[in-house]
Amino acid sequence: AAERAGADGLLLLPPYLVSSPADGLVRFVEEVTSATKLPVIVYQRNNAVLTPDSAVRIAQLPTVIGLKDGLGDIDQMHRIVLAIRAKVDKPFQFFNGLPTAELTVPAYRGIGVELYSSAVFCFAPDISLGFYNAVQSGDKELTARLLTDFYLPLVELRDKVPGYAVSLVKAAVVKSGLDVGGVRPPLVDPAPEHLAELDRIIAAGRAALEA
Repeated sequence: AAERAGADGLLLLPPYLVSSPADGLVRFVEEVTSATKLPVIVYQRNNAVLTPDSAVRIAQLPTVIGLKDGLGDIDQMHRIVLAIRAKVDKPFQFFNGLPTAELTVPAYRGIGVELYSSAVFCFAPDISLGFYNAVQSGDKELTARLLTDFYLPLVELRDKVPGYAVSLVKAAVVKSGLDVGGVRPPLVDPAPEHLAELDRIIAAGRAALEA
């Protein structure tokens, strides 16, 4: 259906609800990719935990072009990166898919995972791009300042309530002028005091850019 609708590719999330062995995850990806010609990025998170061997088998599938990691196990991810690079003979991309990925960008870059997705880009693209440019140019002072003044406080606020990784982003987008509405149950919209804290964090991030 996605292919018929004109999608350029698929981000394949884990199977719903159930945990499964590595062989089952490989079969899951095989069955999805056999149903479409679209390129696929496999999202490792929650109940989809790959081993280096199963990651290689998945990466060798013709239409699988990348692996996005949402687990945050650096040791395990490093083993997967090394295994795929040694045994998969085609262009292949690795992504840091953790919530507020910027906080772990330096660690992931250390194992060769340079790409990441930025939720902050949805509501503060100036901060998001400022951080990206600082990392790419090797500006360690600005990188550290943004991590300390903006990203770390944002993560601490995010961790106060389950689901805030989504709720705070939607609330910030609404504040920026785009009415995307609130979150759906079982998530909850941010409390007023948390929205005020979010405003202070965003202001601190912009101040860090200008310092």
